[in-house]
Amino acid sequence: MDQTKPIRVLIVDDHDMLREGLTTFLSAYPDLKLVGEASSGSESIRQCQELNPDIVLMDLIMPEMGGVAAIEAIHQALPMIRIIALSSFGEEDLVRAAMQAGATSYLLKNVSANRLADAIRSTFSGLPTVSPEIASKLFTEAPARSAQNAESLTQREVEVLELIAGGLTNDEISLKLNLSKNTVKNHVSSILGKLGAGNRTEAASLAHRLNFKS
Repeated sequence: MDQTKPIRVLIVDDHDMLREGLTTFLSAYPDLKLVGEASSGSESIRQCQELNPDIVLMDLIMPEMGGVAAIEAIHQALPMIRIIALSSFGEEDLVRAAMQAGATSYLLKNVSANRLADAIRSTFSGLPTVSPEIASKLFTEAPARSAQNAESLTQREVEVLELIAGGLTNDEISLKLNLSKNTVKNHVSSILGKLGAGNRTEAASLAHRLNFKS
């Protein structure tokens, strides 16, 4: 990705006023560019296929096809598109479902404009961002438990975890460490299992809290 160009953003929400507000917000930041809007999950999939945005701001609660299903479909078809789940709700089950589906970040809709802009930039770089209110629910007990489990990581798994925390994809890790993609995938699965993380985003967040950083 060429970060000298504006980050191209697609907004997905079934409320016109929220889309208008986000559109106004994006116009205030020269490094962020609105490329499209969608009012449903199914429409967001079509827009992603046509526009190939860098970032999708995805509402989760929508009629017909919800955000979680749309995230999963986009992530499977276009994995290079990074998705920020943007919701009024912070229930743990909903957060985990969005992350499992392929969202990189999860923010509540009461997020400030500057924090949302920073989250878009971080997510574009591959670094997950989670609202503090949500992170406190997900990770209150996890770091202490995972710190013990982290001791069982092999040296190679530590290297892979550090690169995950640095925002690298499996393909990028494969090139960086001169490993096959299948080997990297196996290492990632082992890391998730040992840390008790449900997905890469949780693993990256735990890695930062445990000071595993490349």
